[in-house]
Amino acid sequence: MESAGEVRTSGSKMWSVVYLVYINSNKTVAEGRRVAASKACPDPTCAEIADCCSHLKIPCRIELDKAYPRDFMQVGRVRVQLKKEDGSPLNPEITTSEHQR
Repeated sequence: MESAGEVRTSGSKMWSVVYLVYINSNKTVAEGRRVAASKACPDPTCAEIADCCSHLKIPCRIELDKAYPRDFMQVGRVRVQLKKEDGSPLNPEITTSEHQR
């Protein structure tokens, strides 16, 4: 499935992976949530993440055929390009993961 924010390049395997559980406020840290519950959202979808990436002008790619390794029922993930090939930030306004939070 393609979205408006999706960009296909050969280097997308090097992009960061965002599983839905990482930002799901209904999950615990033990279940895989990686952000504070107050900053997470309930039951996010790949399309919502892609829309956010599109708004921030961050290339992304939805992968619906992939599942979260610890829970195969959590289907779908989004690959996002946060850095250029030289390692510099793609969007100068978002320089670190702490800045994104």
